Order: sequence, then structure tokens, then C-alpha cells
Amino acid sequence: MEIIRQKAYARAGLIGNPSDGYNGKTISVTLRNFYATVTLYEWNEIEIIMTQNDNSRFRSVEDLVLDVQLHGYYGGIRLIKATIKRFVEYCKKMGYPLHDRTFSIRYETNIPRQVGMAGSSAIIVATLRCLMDFYHIQIPQHLQPSLVLSVEEGELGITAGLQDRVIQVYEGMVYMDFTSEKMQEENGLRYGKYESLPSSETPPIYVAYKYEAGEPTEIVHNNLRHLWNTGDAKVHAAMKRFAEITDEAKIALKNHDWKTLSQLMDDNFSLRRSICQISSKQLEMIEVAKSMGVSAKFVGSGGAILGICPQDETSFQNLCQALEKIHCKVFRPQIFPPAPIPE
Repeated sequence: MEIIRQKAYARAGLIGNPSDGYNGKTISVTLRNFYATVTLYEWNEIEIIMTQNDNSRFRSVEDLVLDVQLHGYYGGIRLIKATIKRFVEYCKKMGYPLHDRTFSIRYETNIPRQVGMAGSSAIIVATLRCLMDFYHIQIPQHLQPSLVLSVEEGELGITAGLQDRVIQVYEGMVYMDFTSEKMQEENGLRYGKYESLPSSETPPIYVAYKYEAGEPTEIVHNNLRHLWNTGDAKVHAAMKRFAEITDEAKIALKNHDWKTLSQLMDDNFSLRRSICQISSKQLEMIEVAKSMGVSAKFVGSGGAILGICPQDETSFQNLCQALEKIHCKVFRPQIFPPAPIPE
């Protein structure tokens, strides 16, 4: 029996977020430390297997409340069902033949929930990869992020942009241009300009997160979307500046100019703060990191931060100790696959 197993990694917005849904530009990186794994194999009926993230039994009402806070009401089952539905509809629209064999599918994930690391879209991306393998259909890579976004927005009503899906499909470190001049449409799916950046330009970043500071992306972005749609001048100006910051950061990466990149990250957060409400718990992470002399910005909707931290072990350990005092977990992310060991 053939077993198909696919992974999709957590991600962090290095610079430019949250402008991806607002004709902006961003650079994102994969966090290979965390991932969602989807397993699919031929079965006598379509079966979606529940996992530990789809709990229906709890030791106490407090455990139930915590589970809902971390995983939502439906876990990942709804994500898989919606992905299958949208995949089948897209294939029929494109005239791609689908065989009549059925399958069992399940997922596992260790991506921290509701801290802006794109755990939901990782499950969808991994599911899409399994479906393409099972049906021997290859959807063009530049369209896959848009199809994933259509699952979340069209099927589940989740407010989101393309950034997370692009980096999870392409992996590594990717520059993305979503300006009106670069956006195109193909087969009913809109996409921007995506450029993979070399591993030689990887900056010395840290990532820190804590569960109790997390918020669902739709809570953070709904008001921002309203202000954008109503033509708020401050929001529109901010999105233009996010794009400029991203282009400046791209040059800094090429030049290994970590001082400039660090300042741009701080500017990114200040600009975000000017148009979004920041809770005290989330602001605390930023302030503690900056007190240690490092830059800090959100990796996504909130609950996790990243910035530039010198490579020396002393600087990193001091940062870890300071952030651990406010219950943050800190790590150096693995962005690219490990280099092969010479034979």
C-alpha cells in the first residue's frame, strides 16, 4: 500500500507584514523547527481521521476552554475537508481527470497555535501536496498559494493574505511583490511576483513566542481590512511604506547589512503599531527584547516576535533569559534544509 506523506513548515514574516493583503511587499522565511504533516493512503472509503488536535473528551471544563483557545472549535478537520472540496472543484474546472479511488487522510502538527506562525495554512498546504500526489496532478507552483488562500477565505471565511501560503509553498526565504502592477490572474486565481532569495543571505535572527499572548489572525486584521476598504489615508500610507521598507530590507540582506535590517524591523513594528491596536501582553515581548539591545517585530498576527540577534552565544543566552522571565520560548530558526554531509 502506497503511503503519501507531506510536510509544510511554520513561517515568519521577516519584513513588510501585514501588507501582503493590501498591495504591499513582504519577505518571509520558513521555520523548519515546526511543521504540519499530512498522511494519505488508499482506503475503501473517504475517511478523515481525528487526531489529538480534534479533542472531544476533556478532564475538566478548564481543559476544554484551553483547547478551544489553542485549536478553535474544529481543529484541523475542517481545513482538510475544505481543501479536498476546493481541490476537486478546481480540477473539474480545469478539466483535470480524477480517478475514482478513495483514501484515508490524517494530520499531525507541532506548530504553536494562534501565535502567527501560519499553522492552519500549513495543514492545507500539506494536504494539497498529498492530493496532487494521489491524483497525479501538478498545479503550477505560482498558483498553489492562491488556491490555498481560496480554501481559507472562500470556504472558511478566514481573513488572510497570500504571504503565508507563498512561503509555505516555495519554502526558504522569499521576496513577494503584491503591488497592483505585479498582480496577475490565471485560471481565476490571483498571484504576485515571487522571488526566492539565496541561503547565503540568511540573517542571524531569533524567534520567541508565548501561547497566552496569541490572537487569531481574523481578530487582528478585521478592523484593518475595514479601514483599508473605506480608504483610510493613514492605513494606505502605511502599506506603501511597508513596501518601501521591504525593498530596503532586500538590499540589506544582499549586503549582509544586519544593522540596517535590524533598524528596518523596528521601523516595521512602529509602523504596524501606528495602525493596529497592540495588546499589553504582546507589547511586553517587544519591549523586553528591545531592552536587550535587539530588534523586534511580530512574525504574523501576534503572539510571536523575531529580530536580529548577534551570532555570539552570550548575546543569545542573555536574550533567552530575559524573555523566559515573561514565559516566552526562544529559538534560532532553521530556515533552509541542512547542508548535505560530504561523503
